[in-house]
Amino acid sequence: MDVTWRNLLKLRRNPEMLVFAVLQPIMFVLLFSQVYGGSIQIDGGNYTEYLMAGIFGQTVLFGSTFSGYQMAQDLKEGLIDRFRTLPMHPSAVLFGRTNADLVLNAISMVIMIATGALVGWRFHDGWPSFLAGVGILLLFSYAFSWVMTLIGIVVRTPEVINNASFMILFPLTFISNAFVQASNLPRPLEVFANWNPVSALVQAARQLFGNTGTAPVADTFPMQHPVLTVLVGSAVMLAVFVPLAVSRFRQASSR
Repeated sequence: MDVTWRNLLKLRRNPEMLVFAVLQPIMFVLLFSQVYGGSIQIDGGNYTEYLMAGIFGQTVLFGSTFSGYQMAQDLKEGLIDRFRTLPMHPSAVLFGRTNADLVLNAISMVIMIATGALVGWRFHDGWPSFLAGVGILLLFSYAFSWVMTLIGIVVRTPEVINNASFMILFPLTFISNAFVQASNLPRPLEVFANWNPVSALVQAARQLFGNTGTAPVADTFPMQHPVLTVLVGSAVMLAVFVPLAVSRFRQASSR
């Protein structure tokens, strides 16, 4: 808990980190809904409501990269060497890092929800389903932050992980159903989008928010069972990458 609080205090000393973390999703909401919204047609639904789940998914995914970036930054600056002198378990550093970024993603979600409400987005299946939608987005972001944490430990250079994360996340985000229907993509990209974990995340959020409309859903397991896909996928990521990150961190901090 102390390590989590320490990482959150860094946001107070560096408020620009929080500002830029929330400005990007606001920009995407306004850009796609107000500039491109009139040019993009969605079968059986309203584009603003279709868009918001995609923005939510993109934001929590990109927000999870902070874990990897900050871990690489701490290793580069030698901060981890100071932690070694304290009576604490090595995993506490990693849990503190990922927990703090979960809080940052939650703050971003609140701001996005408010922005979405201003441009006409609404949820339709009641508060329990809405909160479940927010919860599944944050769960996926937390699980994915462990993937980025491991990468941050391995590369140990903030600049490298910044470039690597964008090379991974941009295709995952844009070759998906986040901003356009997968059926409108060329056939090879449509197949990729329908099996893309980001598409499953976005579809799960749309389903829980009641924003699916009457558009047909692809006949693939992730699209037919998006909530289950995200829950299982998040559990697998945590089961695999938490122990891998902790093990790699022990090696890195013992050098």
